[in-house]
Amino acid sequence: MTESAFTMPGCGPGDRIRFAGEPRRRRHRHFGRGHAFGRRAGRGDIRAAILALLAEEPMHGYQIIQELTERTGGVWRPSPGSVYPTLQQLEDEELVREAASESGKRVYELTDGGREQAAGAPAPWSEVGGESAEALATLHDLVHQVMAATRQVAHAGTPVQLESAQEVLRDTRRRLYRLLAEDDDAE
Repeated sequence: MTESAFTMPGCGPGDRIRFAGEPRRRRHRHFGRGHAFGRRAGRGDIRAAILALLAEEPMHGYQIIQELTERTGGVWRPSPGSVYPTLQQLEDEELVREAASESGKRVYELTDGGREQAAGAPAPWSEVGGESAEALATLHDLVHQVMAATRQVAHAGTPVQLESAQEVLRDTRRRLYRLLAEDDDAE
């Protein structure tokens, strides 16, 4: 049966009925997944990062993800959806090739052309991690604390508390955007 086969009063198009025992679908965004929290990693960054890491040693895709996450203090966590297609593109361009592996995983190493391209290029994770990594991690933690507090107010708050919480969040959002506008004015 398709999802559209079931309709109920009050359900609109795209709404789905969850049946007993069926797990809920979680829909939320993860800060830091695939990009730096506060600064999106550029499209060229993942390519340069892969070349720089493979210049150090052959790796498989998951190792590349782990290394980038570790080297940026968790600020930049590239997704498999950005790493594996980039590896395939680099292989198509003959900049990387599969290497023999004891683990049976697809391990990649640089070709001579890949070594030439990786030589002398600055490590792209240094500009992402840098000195602000700790400040970004603290901001990330605060966002999660605010989300947890918001959930508690939503669950246990009175209608007056819910309205007050909405106004606090609206004001906070406006103040954050104002910070960015002030930064743009200073430049």
